[in-house]
Amino acid sequence: MSSNRRHDAPVGEVHRITDAPEPLAADMSRRQSRYLIQMTIRVVAFLLAVLTWNHIPMWVSLFLIIAAVVLPYVAVLFANAGRERNVGDVDFLDPREIGAGHGDLGGLGPAPAPGRGPESDA
Repeated sequence: MSSNRRHDAPVGEVHRITDAPEPLAADMSRRQSRYLIQMTIRVVAFLLAVLTWNHIPMWVSLFLIIAAVVLPYVAVLFANAGRERNVGDVDFLDPREIGAGHGDLGGLGPAPAPGRGPESDA
């Protein structure tokens, strides 16, 4: 009888295909497409502002110019955002245990001097 399970895999570990990350090529293609669309909108907004400068209300032209100035910044932020990470509830580091330390200090810091501390106030 043959088993397809790896010998070093933990017992009970199950991987789902829906948990697999998006392929790198698909991620890059999606980000490049989004960047290209945003830059096209920027060029169209700038050309509309220039070509219709005296033909539409001034506030519309100014809005188009501001959009043409701000869109490259936003597009670069989205393009460089990278792959999304689904960390879920995975702990990468185990919490450190704070032990008693050396001697009988009972924790962090120096031991309180005799006659000092909260128990001496009572």
